[in-house]
Amino acid sequence: MKLNWKALIAAVYVSFVSMILLLVGMSAGQKIDLVTDHYYEEELKFQGKIDKAQRAAELPEPLSWQITESGLLVHYPAGFRDGDISGEIRLYCPSDDRNDRQFAIRSNNNGQTVALSQIPAGRYKIQVDWKNGDKTYWNEGVVVIGPKKI
Repeated sequence: MKLNWKALIAAVYVSFVSMILLLVGMSAGQKIDLVTDHYYEEELKFQGKIDKAQRAAELPEPLSWQITESGLLVHYPAGFRDGDISGEIRLYCPSDDRNDRQFAIRSNNNGQTVALSQIPAGRYKIQVDWKNGDKTYWNEGVVVIGPKKI
């Protein structure tokens, strides 16, 4: 069978256009997660976050957290009264925004436990935006929540 050059050019062109349409369709279907939906508003508040982090670093006893069998245990500095501590704990999952979680701070004996049953397994950026009296603080780090044991 003999192909003439017009048919060959048409076949190459149709193949190229089909490939481009396939790639455009695949890229349009990709899920893109942003750190926040309100990116520009958060950027304007960034200097305030730097100031909060500096105040938190200057504390004699820093805020800390650890993963235990019962959950994510957050330890607040011992010099603060439970009733004066307020704020929010955010768990940001970079790989899937459906796993993001937020918890209100409810300090009890300068600690708080968040049950692991409320947090899907994965790697999270923990962000603690907290307040004691009129001073605000910011702490962040990384935690890895392992798979649930049956």
